[in-house]
Amino acid sequence: MRIAIIGQSLFGAEVLKALLDKGYTIAVVFTVPDRNGREDILALEAKKFGIPVIKQLKWRQKDAAGKFHIIPKVFEEYSKFKVELNVLPFCTQFIPHEVIEFPVYKSIIYHPSLLPAHRGASAINWTLICGDKLAGFSVFWADDGLDTGPILLQKSCQVEENDTQTTLYDRFLYPEGIKGMVEAVSLIAANKAPRIIQSEEGASYDPHIAAKPDLAKLDWNKSQWEMHNFIRGNDKVPGAWIMVNDEKICLFSSSRYTMSKAPSNAREIEVKDATGGKIFVISDGLLLPASDRKFVLVKTIKLPNGRTIAAEKFGCEEEEEEVLELSAAEKKIESNLRDIWKEILGIEIEDGTDFFANGGTSQDVTRLIEDTRFRTTALLDNAQVYMSSSFRLYVNAVVNKLRGVGTVEVKYDKVVVSVNGIELCFPHQMYINGKFVDSRSGRLYDTINPTTEKSICKIPKADKKDVDDAVIAAQKAFEEGEWSKISARERGKLLYKLADLMEEHAEELATLEALDSGAVYTLALKTHVGMSIDVWRYFAGWADKIEGNTIPISNARPNYNLCLTVKEAIGVCGLIIPWNYPLMMLSWKMSACLAAGNTVVIKPAQVTPLTALKFAELSAKAGIPPGVINVITGSGSEIGQALCDHPVVRKIGFTGSTEVGAQIMSSCACSNIKKVALELGGKSPLIIFDDADIDRAVRQTCNAVYFNKGENCIAAGRIFLADTIYDAFIKRLVEETKRLVIGDPFDRSTSHGPQNHKAHLDKLLEYVDNAVAEGAKVAYGGKRVKREGLFFEPTILIDVLDDNPAAIEESFGPVMVISKFANSDIDGVIKRANATEYGLAAGVFSRDVSKVLYVSRKLRAGTVFINTYQKTDVAAPFGGYKQSGFGKDLGAEALNEFLLTKTITFEY
Repeated sequence: MRIAIIGQSLFGAEVLKALLDKGYTIAVVFTVPDRNGREDILALEAKKFGIPVIKQLKWRQKDAAGKFHIIPKVFEEYSKFKVELNVLPFCTQFIPHEVIEFPVYKSIIYHPSLLPAHRGASAINWTLICGDKLAGFSVFWADDGLDTGPILLQKSCQVEENDTQTTLYDRFLYPEGIKGMVEAVSLIAANKAPRIIQSEEGASYDPHIAAKPDLAKLDWNKSQWEMHNFIRGNDKVPGAWIMVNDEKICLFSSSRYTMSKAPSNAREIEVKDATGGKIFVISDGLLLPASDRKFVLVKTIKLPNGRTIAAEKFGCEEEEEEVLELSAAEKKIESNLRDIWKEILGIEIEDGTDFFANGGTSQDVTRLIEDTRFRTTALLDNAQVYMSSSFRLYVNAVVNKLRGVGTVEVKYDKVVVSVNGIELCFPHQMYINGKFVDSRSGRLYDTINPTTEKSICKIPKADKKDVDDAVIAAQKAFEEGEWSKISARERGKLLYKLADLMEEHAEELATLEALDSGAVYTLALKTHVGMSIDVWRYFAGWADKIEGNTIPISNARPNYNLCLTVKEAIGVCGLIIPWNYPLMMLSWKMSACLAAGNTVVIKPAQVTPLTALKFAELSAKAGIPPGVINVITGSGSEIGQALCDHPVVRKIGFTGSTEVGAQIMSSCACSNIKKVALELGGKSPLIIFDDADIDRAVRQTCNAVYFNKGENCIAAGRIFLADTIYDAFIKRLVEETKRLVIGDPFDRSTSHGPQNHKAHLDKLLEYVDNAVAEGAKVAYGGKRVKREGLFFEPTILIDVLDDNPAAIEESFGPVMVISKFANSDIDGVIKRANATEYGLAAGVFSRDVSKVLYVSRKLRAGTVFINTYQKTDVAAPFGGYKQSGFGKDLGAEALNEFLLTKTITFEY
């Protein structure tokens, strides 16, 4: 059987290939003329097989009386191929009756509706607009062009709630339609093809919406279902539209909103004709009120300038287009993309060339995606093409895809200060959903430089509404954002990229840490920043190694069972961190959290927010998608509490005081029984026997107490010194302490900087006074340094009895608390060391291996140091016993704090 294919498009090309695969003879292809020098894909495919291609501008013409007649030369050319069947898979031209009736088997046409319903050129649109439960296609015997010919076959599918033209076509009408056309030809070849006369019951001839734009205008009197059906029925062509401020806004990606009210933090936009006179912008998109007092949610809109944006950005200040700095290899990619656009559109391509304004169709989108994937390996989806309709935006989307990053532009209100020999530039706004923003209330507070006691800059003071914005952004990123779609390995690559950027900006981060927290710059560079970089790299490596198990279980005879476990991310996690190691505490907790696949809202300490905000900037540059990391600033009692109470947050990680930790546990239990990990207070004992290496023990003891100005959770809070070396050892400690250089953190000779904030300094002074009042003696220090800044002398308290407040309470400062013990009474000193409600760390010094191992086993603490102190590592778990909290930072165990285990059982 000799077949003529008449039509166009990728659908026609696929039908051609499918018929050839079945062994049918395609005698000729009639298609449309080249557009802008570009051949239709059906013509291109036919030429591959050596099939004659005729590009016909029109098949008929008017006579003097205004009647149409077939053009004789056209019919003559058609006739010479002696075809036996015309197949019209997709044809926009009117084919004359003479051509339709010429073949012995006549002609068949594909139509994307269940005829007789929705005759006409907008069949898929009207199927959705009318809320049909079933969609499908018909292959019918061609008639006079009114889609009324007898039915040969039909296929149908259920319409899903959020189907659009695109999803319905891609899921069913396209793949099954190709099969249906081949099946129809096979029935004809076997003389089994039916001719079922169309009923007029349920028949409709619907207008062509694209030709009459007013038909796509949204009627505000529709119910929620009717409104949703109307919007999705016009998505993507031509696009349902409304008027907002005298501008036409097209609506795409709709769904039925499941809440009865708009959120309290929704942004209102006046629309005179809308129900209630307003529409609402929320974090998920645009809420449109329906006549039945329900809402439709729209996620994407097209502006009058042709640009498509996320609906949640509607009404915001227009963003500038991102300008990427391209590498040499990326410039070659740009050149390839320019060639692809030129081939498709047939015009010279400038940066501002708009794909759709220059004739690009949905069919062209498919070709653009495939050509881009073939020439660059970057696979974009339809939505990304529509959101990047200008050439420059498209290049950005492809390059960022290949870089493994999002299209985040890092813009913020900059603070610039000259310090430490550099010009330091950093953000001072909160970071929510990929943007630096002010608080909703507009409240501000000062963050203070402890070296000068002067304000560095103003910081937003968030409230519950800001917390809600951040949590909802994190929820969206976890449930439906790019973060939820990428593989664990891709997630790890992003974290490696972030670590690389932190290393690249290490000097800035350390400078900011010293400026904001008073950390000595050299220590900040090595420890605060250095260990932060290490921990990000450590957990980046873990990202694709989080595994479950297969578990042997009893079989349900006579069947068999397979049981396995999978590890899953928790969801939105809240992190509340202290002021002593602002960047390092952020990194310790967040690195494991993100490696596990969660999203996060972090509240840095009110007094040290700056490195967290700089980190947020770097995370955006690394390509961490919007909403994955959110940084809110303000008081713990207000926004820390709001984070603990929030019903969407499923995990809280906290480092801070035991008192606040207890309150957090209570709040998490009362809200939604959140998972909690707490790293709380400490009163870490350090036991020094007389057989220790004294020189080493002296140095390590000072390090154990004074490291980071004593603002250290595992600092040795109480020194137990053997009676046989007590006086001599104290003398050595005083000498070693005197060597500490107190001064400006940026002075490279400084070894001891200012305390973090004024309230803390005052507590240290009070702590020493109380200890002395209860019988302790000051062997050195104990006073505020007489100079500008929050400086406190490193202090040594001796002869501290077990009931002295200094023996019980944590100072969290450079205060060495020394008590005497009988060197021979090992169990006695262990008992005294364990006589505390804390159990974060402990230490022991002795050359006797048996002794130190015995003591280490008996000490009730999460970390025990032997002949060293402060030696932590990113691979070693860190966490406390008793009222020092529970849960681990660092090491593989930290991942379990941010994972859930799911058991799956099969039977076969």
